[in-house]
Amino acid sequence: MVSLLPRFLEGAQQSEPAAAIVPAALSPPEAALEDELAALVAGFDGEAGLAVQDIATGRILHARGDELYPQQSVSKFWVALAALDEADEGRFDLAEPVTLRAEDLTLFHQPIREIVRSRGRFDTDYGDLLDRALTRSDNTANDRILRRIGGPETVQDFIDDAELAGIRFGTDERTKQSAIAGLQWDQAYAMGRGFYDARDALPDALRRARFEAYLADPVDGASPIGIAHALGQLARGSLLSSVSTELLLATLEQTRSGPRRLKGGVPPGWTIAHKTGTGQEFGGEQSGYNDIGIVTSPAGREYAVVAMIRRTGAPVPARMAMMQELVRAVVRYDEAAYPPPPGAQPVSGAVTTEP
Repeated sequence: MVSLLPRFLEGAQQSEPAAAIVPAALSPPEAALEDELAALVAGFDGEAGLAVQDIATGRILHARGDELYPQQSVSKFWVALAALDEADEGRFDLAEPVTLRAEDLTLFHQPIREIVRSRGRFDTDYGDLLDRALTRSDNTANDRILRRIGGPETVQDFIDDAELAGIRFGTDERTKQSAIAGLQWDQAYAMGRGFYDARDALPDALRRARFEAYLADPVDGASPIGIAHALGQLARGSLLSSVSTELLLATLEQTRSGPRRLKGGVPPGWTIAHKTGTGQEFGGEQSGYNDIGIVTSPAGREYAVVAMIRRTGAPVPARMAMMQELVRAVVRYDEAAYPPPPGAQPVSGAVTTEP
């Protein structure tokens, strides 16, 4: 399916009825890419949604991209956007010092915890926390930034003010992950295996009910179309100042998580700036397994690429393979839509299969 404008995004609000807009017919490269997206979704063992925007044209192609999927740590992208917007407006300074202690710790992936455990505190600044939240997906770094800029309301206000439809930010990691598991947060869960032990002690029926409720109506739900549109707006410089835009994209290029998700399909000469998200498992299924990013060709053409999996029991290599093939489909589209002049050497590298 195809989307051209924000009004097509899930959750878009209009003050008055809009005249019907008939999208232009798909070009052969667009039709081929749309077919590939549909085949990837149909052939995947799980509930997946994909979206790709050719940022130069603005056209978004997708397969099940108008549904809401749990974002998990993809939501750190919105925290970063809101924080940098606050910095652009003079209400926040990345150089501002901050101290993290045991009461700031969260759960799951938080490398900062080891620093706090060994030193009793961690003295740094918010610029460092932003880097850690994005490149290492550190939950404690993310939640400390979130608290500093005003909480979930600040982030959702930024999303709404920017007219980024189909995006729910949700809440902080402690609140969200506890609710998915069927718990009320206790700060003791932040140390050792406290959270895991408390979760494992819950009745399976309760855990199943909370797990299914989250998947049915994710508090952090977002549509692939909505995310692709937002990534395109970021790349165009429409969301942040030029300085903040460059900082965010440069940071996302250094992402360490998910090297074999979308990034695994990026051929030589291409680059990717991306953010991953991974949810809790229950009963052999995972709630959210995602990667979103901007893929750039050697010629500088940019594509917003979004892979969201609501739930799946497929082996991890199969999930990564689907995401890698999505990027390869984008590369094939680029080569078909923008062929080099006769006699010119192609600038894209050969697409190879990652192990």
